[in-house]
Amino acid sequence: PVSDEIFEVYRRLYAYDASPLNAELIKREDAEHWMRDEIEIDAAYGNERLTAFLYLPHDVEPPYQPIVYFPGAYAIFRRTNPSVAENHFALFLLRSGYAVLFPVYKGTFERGTDLAALASDWQLETNSYRELVIQWSKDLGRSLDYLETRSDITMDRLGYFGISWGSQIAPIMIAVEPRIKAAVLVVGGLLVTPTQPEVDPLNFLTRVTVPTRMVNLTADYFFPLETSALPFYELLGAK
Repeated sequence: PVSDEIFEVYRRLYAYDASPLNAELIKREDAEHWMRDEIEIDAAYGNERLTAFLYLPHDVEPPYQPIVYFPGAYAIFRRTNPSVAENHFALFLLRSGYAVLFPVYKGTFERGTDLAALASDWQLETNSYRELVIQWSKDLGRSLDYLETRSDITMDRLGYFGISWGSQIAPIMIAVEPRIKAAVLVVGGLLVTPTQPEVDPLNFLTRVTVPTRMVNLTADYFFPLETSALPFYELLGAK
């Protein structure tokens, strides 16, 4: 990992100006155990609108403790938003009493780009990939800005939940976002493909100091235990 001085330069690339969210409730769905708000807010870049889904459990009194979710790479190849039935994460987290925030990150679902054609659940060395990583972080940050506006959410115990791609990219998302207080990373690790240093999770792992739990497999062809998952775990700054 790079020095603290160099890392500070990298970290500044992820900063964005505080500006009005112009939040709009697009749709509210109600089910037996949860309610889902579909929200649109202004993104932190360009003139784009960012969609986020906020799931609220029925069986818990507010204020709710939130978890922000980062999905697996399937989100890159889908062009329609997921239903709660397609995301087992939402079901078990909601039944455990958490609120779940699911931002639609740039390049995923209906915000799809050429990510799918590039198969870029693998990291790349291109400038366009670097910009996308920075945009993912800004999407997460703006979504948390929205959470802070809601009186039914408490931000003092905000968690991060990542699966596969969401775990691999997590060091960047967590290291530059001080509002995240704990993380659970399912089947993640380091990738062997090169990328630019300012978006390389390797340079962010030692800066992840919040309590972190990793869940990995002993036989994983994408994130092999000895050469990917364990080095990722050993470099974490959370000890």
